[in-house]
Amino acid sequence: MTTTARPLLVLIACASLGSGPALAERADREKPVHLEASRVTVDDVKRVHVFEGNVVLTQGSLVIRTAKLVVTQDAEGFQKGIATGGVNGLARFRQKREGKDEYVDGEAERIEYDSRAEKAEFFTRAYIKSGVDEVRGHYISYDGKTEQYLVTSAPGAGPASEPGRVTAIIQPKKSKSVTAPGATPAPAN
Repeated sequence: MTTTARPLLVLIACASLGSGPALAERADREKPVHLEASRVTVDDVKRVHVFEGNVVLTQGSLVIRTAKLVVTQDAEGFQKGIATGGVNGLARFRQKREGKDEYVDGEAERIEYDSRAEKAEFFTRAYIKSGVDEVRGHYISYDGKTEQYLVTSAPGAGPASEPGRVTAIIQPKKSKSVTAPGATPAPAN
Protein backbone atom coordinates (compact mmCIF):
# COMPACT_ATOMS: atom_id res chain seq x y z
CA MET A 1 0.00 0.00 0.00
CA THR A 2 2.98 2.31 0.26
CA THR A 3 3.00 2.86 -3.51
CA THR A 4 -0.70 3.64 -3.37
CA ALA A 5 -0.08 6.42 -0.85
CA ARG A 6 2.90 7.94 -2.67
CA PRO A 7 0.86 10.19 -5.03
CA LEU A 8 -0.90 11.81 -2.11
CA LEU A 9 2.33 12.16 -0.14
CA VAL A 10 3.82 14.06 -3.07
CA LEU A 11 0.59 16.08 -3.31
CA ILE A 12 1.06 17.24 0.24
CA ALA A 13 4.71 18.09 -0.36
CA CYS A 14 3.71 20.23 -3.32
CA ALA A 15 0.76 21.94 -1.74
CA SER A 16 2.41 24.38 0.65
CA LEU A 17 2.45 28.15 0.23
CA GLY A 18 5.77 29.19 1.76
CA SER A 19 8.39 31.08 -0.22
CA GLY A 20 10.16 28.45 -2.28
CA PRO A 21 9.26 24.78 -2.41
CA ALA A 22 8.27 23.53 1.02
CA LEU A 23 8.96 19.85 1.43
CA ALA A 24 6.92 17.47 3.48
CA GLU A 25 8.56 15.79 6.44
CA ARG A 26 11.14 13.47 4.79
CA ALA A 27 10.93 10.95 7.61
CA ASP A 28 7.29 10.30 6.67
CA ARG A 29 8.38 8.51 3.47
CA GLU A 30 10.06 5.79 5.51
CA LYS A 31 7.10 5.21 7.81
CA PRO A 32 4.41 2.60 7.19
CA VAL A 33 1.14 3.61 5.55
CA HIS A 34 -1.92 2.92 7.68
CA LEU A 35 -5.20 2.95 5.76
CA GLU A 36 -8.71 2.62 7.14
CA ALA A 37 -11.86 2.49 5.04
CA SER A 38 -15.27 0.89 5.08
CA ARG A 39 -14.54 -0.77 1.73
CA VAL A 40 -11.50 -1.43 -0.47
CA THR A 41 -11.65 -2.52 -4.10
CA VAL A 42 -8.49 -3.54 -5.95
CA ASP A 43 -8.33 -4.20 -9.70
CA ASP A 44 -4.76 -5.33 -10.41
CA VAL A 45 -5.44 -5.76 -14.14
CA LYS A 46 -6.56 -2.13 -14.57
CA ARG A 47 -4.22 -0.95 -11.77
CA VAL A 48 -7.00 0.81 -9.87
CA HIS A 49 -7.35 0.90 -6.07
CA VAL A 50 -10.52 2.39 -4.58
CA PHE A 51 -10.92 3.13 -0.87
CA GLU A 52 -14.42 4.18 0.25
CA GLY A 53 -16.25 5.18 3.40
CA ASN A 54 -14.62 7.42 5.99
CA VAL A 55 -11.14 6.87 4.54
CA VAL A 56 -8.23 7.77 6.82
CA LEU A 57 -4.68 7.47 5.50
CA THR A 58 -1.82 8.03 7.94
CA GLN A 59 1.90 7.93 7.19
CA GLY A 60 4.07 9.61 9.83
CA SER A 61 2.79 13.18 10.20
CA LEU A 62 0.65 12.90 7.04
CA VAL A 63 -3.08 12.44 7.65
CA ILE A 64 -5.65 12.36 4.83
CA ARG A 65 -9.37 12.18 5.58
CA THR A 66 -11.80 11.70 2.73
CA ALA A 67 -14.94 9.83 1.73
CA LYS A 68 -13.30 8.21 -1.30
CA LEU A 69 -9.73 7.76 -2.53
CA VAL A 70 -9.03 6.39 -6.02
CA VAL A 71 -5.47 5.65 -7.11
CA THR A 72 -4.60 4.56 -10.67
CA GLN A 73 -1.25 3.63 -12.17
CA ASP A 74 -0.29 3.70 -15.85
CA ALA A 75 2.00 1.23 -17.69
CA GLU A 76 5.07 3.39 -16.97
CA GLY A 77 4.34 3.41 -13.23
CA PHE A 78 3.06 6.98 -12.99
CA GLN A 79 0.15 7.39 -10.61
CA LYS A 80 -2.89 9.59 -10.26
CA GLY A 81 -4.70 10.04 -6.98
CA ILE A 82 -8.17 11.52 -6.51
CA ALA A 83 -9.59 12.22 -3.05
CA THR A 84 -13.24 13.29 -2.85
CA GLY A 85 -15.80 14.16 -0.23
CA GLY A 86 -15.36 13.59 3.46
CA VAL A 87 -16.36 15.76 6.41
CA ASN A 88 -18.79 18.44 5.17
CA GLY A 89 -18.14 17.16 1.65
CA LEU A 90 -14.42 18.05 1.79
CA ALA A 91 -11.29 15.95 1.39
CA ARG A 92 -8.70 17.08 3.95
CA PHE A 93 -5.00 16.61 4.61
CA ARG A 94 -2.42 17.68 7.15
CA GLN A 95 1.35 17.16 7.16
CA LYS A 96 4.35 18.60 8.98
CA ARG A 97 6.79 20.62 6.88
CA GLU A 98 10.40 19.47 6.70
CA GLY A 99 12.67 21.29 9.15
CA LYS A 100 9.90 23.56 10.48
CA ASP A 101 7.60 23.43 13.44
CA GLU A 102 4.56 24.06 11.27
CA TYR A 103 2.06 22.13 9.22
CA VAL A 104 0.47 22.31 5.78
CA ASP A 105 -3.32 21.88 5.91
CA GLY A 106 -5.57 21.74 2.90
CA GLU A 107 -9.07 20.89 1.81
CA ALA A 108 -11.35 20.85 -1.21
CA GLU A 109 -14.32 18.92 -2.48
CA ARG A 110 -11.90 17.10 -4.81
CA ILE A 111 -8.09 16.90 -4.68
CA GLU A 112 -6.20 15.40 -7.63
CA TYR A 113 -2.52 14.62 -8.05
CA ASP A 114 -0.82 13.49 -11.28
CA SER A 115 2.72 12.17 -10.69
CA ARG A 116 3.65 12.31 -14.40
CA ALA A 117 2.77 16.01 -14.69
CA GLU A 118 3.81 16.71 -11.07
CA LYS A 119 0.62 18.70 -10.70
CA ALA A 120 -1.76 19.00 -7.75
CA GLU A 121 -5.24 20.45 -8.20
CA PHE A 122 -7.85 21.42 -5.61
CA PHE A 123 -11.41 21.79 -6.90
CA THR A 124 -14.33 23.66 -5.31
CA ARG A 125 -14.04 25.29 -1.89
CA ALA A 126 -10.25 24.96 -2.14
CA TYR A 127 -8.14 26.05 0.83
CA ILE A 128 -4.46 25.62 1.72
CA LYS A 129 -2.69 26.87 4.83
CA SER A 130 1.06 26.62 5.33
CA GLY A 131 2.18 27.83 8.73
CA VAL A 132 0.49 31.23 9.04
CA ASP A 133 -0.01 31.83 5.29
CA GLU A 134 -3.23 30.75 3.60
CA VAL A 135 -5.09 30.95 0.33
CA ARG A 136 -8.72 30.23 -0.53
CA GLY A 137 -10.46 30.04 -3.88
CA HIS A 138 -12.68 27.92 -6.06
CA TYR A 139 -9.66 26.23 -7.69
CA ILE A 140 -6.01 25.93 -6.68
CA SER A 141 -3.37 24.38 -8.93
CA TYR A 142 0.29 23.75 -8.10
CA ASP A 143 2.79 22.78 -10.81
CA GLY A 144 5.68 20.96 -9.16
CA LYS A 145 7.90 21.28 -12.25
CA THR A 146 7.67 25.07 -12.44
CA GLU A 147 6.82 25.65 -8.74
CA GLN A 148 3.97 27.94 -9.77
CA TYR A 149 0.53 28.35 -8.23
CA LEU A 150 -2.73 29.34 -9.86
CA VAL A 151 -5.71 30.27 -7.72
CA THR A 152 -9.06 31.24 -9.25
CA SER A 153 -12.48 32.13 -7.97
CA ALA A 154 -15.79 30.76 -9.10
CA PRO A 155 -17.58 32.91 -11.65
CA GLY A 156 -20.43 34.72 -9.98
CA ALA A 157 -19.44 33.65 -6.46
CA GLY A 158 -19.37 37.21 -5.14
CA PRO A 159 -22.04 39.90 -4.97
CA ALA A 160 -24.01 40.52 -8.16
CA SER A 161 -21.79 43.47 -9.12
CA GLU A 162 -18.54 41.57 -8.58
CA PRO A 163 -17.36 38.12 -9.62
CA GLY A 164 -16.04 35.69 -6.99
CA ARG A 165 -12.73 36.58 -5.38
CA VAL A 166 -9.59 34.76 -4.26
CA THR A 167 -8.43 35.36 -0.71
CA ALA A 168 -4.79 35.14 0.38
CA ILE A 169 -3.20 35.99 3.70
CA ILE A 170 0.59 36.11 3.58
CA GLN A 171 2.43 37.07 6.73
CA PRO A 172 5.65 39.10 6.57
CA LYS A 173 8.75 36.92 6.78
CA LYS A 174 11.09 37.68 9.66
CA SER A 175 14.49 39.09 8.78
CA LYS A 176 17.37 36.65 9.18
CA SER A 177 19.65 39.35 10.60
CA VAL A 178 18.34 39.74 14.12
CA THR A 179 20.40 41.68 16.66
CA ALA A 180 21.11 39.80 19.89
CA PRO A 181 19.48 41.23 23.04
CA GLY A 182 21.65 43.99 24.55
CA ALA A 183 23.81 44.32 21.42
CA THR A 184 24.12 47.51 19.44
CA PRO A 185 22.94 47.20 15.83
CA ALA A 186 25.56 47.79 13.15
CA PRO A 187 25.39 51.31 11.65
CA ALA A 188 23.75 51.56 8.25
CA ASN A 189 25.96 52.84 5.44
